[in-house]
Amino acid sequence: MDTRPIGVFDSGLGGLTFVKEFERLLPREKIVYFGDTGRVPYGTKGRDTIIKYALQDIRFLKSFDVKAIVIACGTVSSVAFGEAAASADVPIISVVKPTAGAAARCTKTERIGVLGTSATIGSGAYKKAILELMPDAEIKSRACPLFVPLVENGYFRRDNQLARLAAHEYLDEFSGDVDTLIMGCTHYPLLRGVIQDILPGITLVDAGLETAKATVKMLEQNDLLSGKGGGTRYFVSDSTDDFARLASIFLEHPVADMVEKVEIEKY
Repeated sequence: MDTRPIGVFDSGLGGLTFVKEFERLLPREKIVYFGDTGRVPYGTKGRDTIIKYALQDIRFLKSFDVKAIVIACGTVSSVAFGEAAASADVPIISVVKPTAGAAARCTKTERIGVLGTSATIGSGAYKKAILELMPDAEIKSRACPLFVPLVENGYFRRDNQLARLAAHEYLDEFSGDVDTLIMGCTHYPLLRGVIQDILPGITLVDAGLETAKATVKMLEQNDLLSGKGGGTRYFVSDSTDDFARLASIFLEHPVADMVEKVEIEKY
C-alpha cells in the first residue's frame, strides 16, 4: 500500500477529463492536480518553451512527494515526454501510447483520424504510435488551435454556436473518411457532444479516459495502490475563481474551496 498522492498536470482544464475518470476508477487515491492556466495554451508554443513549462510543472508536483506523475497534456506528451520522463524519479504516464492503443483496437477499417494542438500534430507522435501497432493504418491528422481557448473560456456546451462553428471548420473533412477519431488533447472530450453531432457514428477515443485506465494498470503492476483516503487538491497559475467555476460544471461537484494559486515560475 502506498498512500502518497498522484501528481497530474495539464496546461489548464483539460486534465480534468483524466481526473474525472480516474476518481471513478480509483476513488481512494489522492490526486494533486496542477493546471497551468496562466500560460495556457501550450500547443501554440515552441518546443523549448513547452519543455521548460513541463519541467517546472513536474518540479512543483514532486514537492508533494508524489508516487507517480501523469502528463494529462497531449502537447507535452507528444513534444517533451523524453525530457519529462528523464526529470522524474517516479513512474510517469503520458496520454499518447494509451490513446493510440485504444484507437488501434477500436478501428475496423484502419482509417483513423487524430485531432490535436498544433504542436501535437506537428510532432507526429500519435501517427508514429499508431503505425507501430498497425503498420497499414491510414491516418488523417488535423490541428484544432481554437478548441483549447474555447474550452478554457467555458464554450464547450453542445448548443454553443462558437464551439459548433469551430468544430465544423476542423471536422467536416473527416466525415465518411475515418471510422475512429482520437481526441488527442485532454481538453477535447469536453467538446464530445459537439463533435458527436458533427460526426455521428464515428468512434471517439478519449485521451483522458484511456490514460486513466493505463494509470490504474501501472499502479496495480507496481504495487502502488493506496486503498484508503482519496480526494483531489487543485492548483492553478492564474484565477482560482474561473477555474473553480468551470471545473465544478465539468466534474459535477463544487471545487471552489479546493483551488489554490501557485507561482509556477519559482519551480
